[in-house]
Amino acid sequence: MFEGIIIKSTGSWYTVKDSEGNYIDCKIKGQFRIKGIRTTNPLAIGDRVYFKKDGDAGLITKIEERKNYIIRKATKLSKQSHIIATNIDQAIIIATLAAPRTSTGFIDRFLVTAEAYHIPAIIVFNKIDLYNEKLFHSLNEIKKIYEDAGYSCYEVSVLEKKNLDLIFKLVENKVSLFSGHSGVGKSALINQIEPGLNLKTGEISAMHKKGKHTTTFAEMIELKCGGFIIDTPGIKEFGLIHFEKEEVAERFPEMRRYMHSCKFNNCTHVHEPGCAVIEALENGFVSKSRYQNYLNILNDDYFSITEY
Repeated sequence: MFEGIIIKSTGSWYTVKDSEGNYIDCKIKGQFRIKGIRTTNPLAIGDRVYFKKDGDAGLITKIEERKNYIIRKATKLSKQSHIIATNIDQAIIIATLAAPRTSTGFIDRFLVTAEAYHIPAIIVFNKIDLYNEKLFHSLNEIKKIYEDAGYSCYEVSVLEKKNLDLIFKLVENKVSLFSGHSGVGKSALINQIEPGLNLKTGEISAMHKKGKHTTTFAEMIELKCGGFIIDTPGIKEFGLIHFEKEEVAERFPEMRRYMHSCKFNNCTHVHEPGCAVIEALENGFVSKSRYQNYLNILNDDYFSITEY
């Protein structure tokens, strides 16, 4: 029996890196199900597995217990989920206020999911070389909202190689998940972090101002500086799953600071008298945009969002 880590998934096949640095294409033995999780992919990038050799290929027979994982709804209408990656040290969302603009609704649902699975999250705003004075003003306002909530934010330009040294230090010796819309410059940033990869970078659709998909499958990239980057396909939607509405406020750190002072234990922080969260909102300690995105999540029966 051999041990390794899944670094790439292409559907029914998994590329596993073993303890000696060899890469083996593996399949799953029989009906492989993770207890308590119904997903489209029983195994994911980052899973540590045991396998046996089957000719030139391998057969995965067992999975080690996961430290954590991050998950989203497979499709808008599906009740199944898709595990993006497992055993993550940090989740980094690549966003931009230039084309294609990343909505705060998308950012907040990503952060809520990371909070739910106890994965530290970081926001990197790319393409600042395209920002005018108005966009820089918006960026400063948005950064303040998220920094006040407790999230680290970085602003970079891959094109001008601005502040990239901060990102290099950020990912060193850690397993980092990179995610975001297509076209935000995720692959271009990874190419700068790990020269020689030559990941394909995409163009922006002039008509729709949206990115074209360049990454087809999630992949774990080993860094020379130590650590890994998990590169994921660009996401147009981020559907929340496995959530009860009562739990959502817990996933907003700035709301979590106040919610236990509410008059009612089952306060929804929407209309109840004596709500400490609403009082904090009125006093400027909870941002209006984050609170509105919280309401949007509560009002969405399917807990899913489309890009806007």
